[in-house]
Amino acid sequence: MNLNAIVDTINEYLWGYILIFLLVGTGLYYSIRLRFPQVRQIRRGFKQTFGGIFKKDVEADKDGMSSFQALATAIAAQVGTGNLAGVATAIASGGPGAIFWMWISAFFGMATIFAEAVLAQVYTDRVDGEITGGPAYYISKGLKNKGLAIFFAIAIIIALGFVGNMVQSNSMAVAINNAFNIPKVVVGIIVAVLAALILVGGMTRIANFTELVVPFMALIYIVGALIIIIKNASYIGPAFKMIFQGAFSTKAIGGGVLGVTVKEAVRFGISRGLFSNEAGMGSTPHAHAVAKVKHPSEQGLVAMVGVIFDTMIICTLTSLIILTTNAHTTGTTGAEMTQIAFSNGLGKYGAPFIAISLFFFAFSTIIGWYFFGEANIKYLFGKGGVRYYRWIVFGFIVIGSFLEVQLVWDIADMFNGIMVFPNLIALFALSSVVAKSLEDYESKL
Repeated sequence: MNLNAIVDTINEYLWGYILIFLLVGTGLYYSIRLRFPQVRQIRRGFKQTFGGIFKKDVEADKDGMSSFQALATAIAAQVGTGNLAGVATAIASGGPGAIFWMWISAFFGMATIFAEAVLAQVYTDRVDGEITGGPAYYISKGLKNKGLAIFFAIAIIIALGFVGNMVQSNSMAVAINNAFNIPKVVVGIIVAVLAALILVGGMTRIANFTELVVPFMALIYIVGALIIIIKNASYIGPAFKMIFQGAFSTKAIGGGVLGVTVKEAVRFGISRGLFSNEAGMGSTPHAHAVAKVKHPSEQGLVAMVGVIFDTMIICTLTSLIILTTNAHTTGTTGAEMTQIAFSNGLGKYGAPFIAISLFFFAFSTIIGWYFFGEANIKYLFGKGGVRYYRWIVFGFIVIGSFLEVQLVWDIADMFNGIMVFPNLIALFALSSVVAKSLEDYESKL
């Protein structure tokens, strides 16, 4: 068996079975233990998120960033190619019913991401004077297990900081090359330069960038999506019917995905949903750790809003565009299916729109994933290692723009899955810390 086959087999079991049960199980456990905070406290979560959005009394510096800036940085990483290509893959492989199970994964994932944000807040640390945090820190300080923390740090640096950013760069380069015929390597160099202008400014510039760009890119995409959906309003009802019928169908269904059953709908819906919103994967806690809040549970509530935005809004809009334009019947998958859907909905403006959207989604993900990797570089090597990490990331961005080796992408998926395990061990072992935090917060309301 060659390396490709080994990695494929590992990913098949990781993302097809093991992680689905572990991640959904973690969300179910926390939902029950915390008495469904995603229902009881979601109104307060929105108030906490948007209540002070226009206040400038909290500035990003070495002591952290505002709660909204932390959420924007987390969403920058969450909303990426998975919201465009990932949704299409879920529909192609699991049928329209996969979208329902994507919603289910998001619902339980909200409880998981609440726990991650709380732990990240409780176990923050200072490295060379700068506040930082994330799973490596709460594994090391909370579990007292430095070996497991080091394992997580190495896995996430490889999965997101290095190879993951190659994937994002490649997605941008391909889309822009198709829409505007700009050479891929030129796109990669431009992206690396733009990223450098932001990243050399440290936490302050990253926070200011995500705070400005994330709401803008979201608004542009939502408006474009709604134009298509409203134009095809008569198909909205049938689209939801396909989603709910496909979610519970015991027989193979027809359409663009012949032979799809509820088993595939569950598998691909949940796996793509979790991959998109990253709940339980240990990535977004790095952003939530540095939020300047009065109580750890406040940022936990804000983190739940991020899952709603990523999966319930952006992914749902993408799925409705695909279903109302019948792009799911074309026999395509991934980004190609999404591009066809936008071309059907916006005509000649479809390809440029999806290219521009993908640019913002992927570029913001590069910034977010870089930030997550940097927190772990600080954990392993201190602040001195950041300058070397930064230049390696820039190199991967350029290389990724023109080099697509499927094995490299598959290895990224594998490390993405592997890094979940130490994070989930910490989430279960430190669940009492999360429960006490929420109990203390609610007692003070």
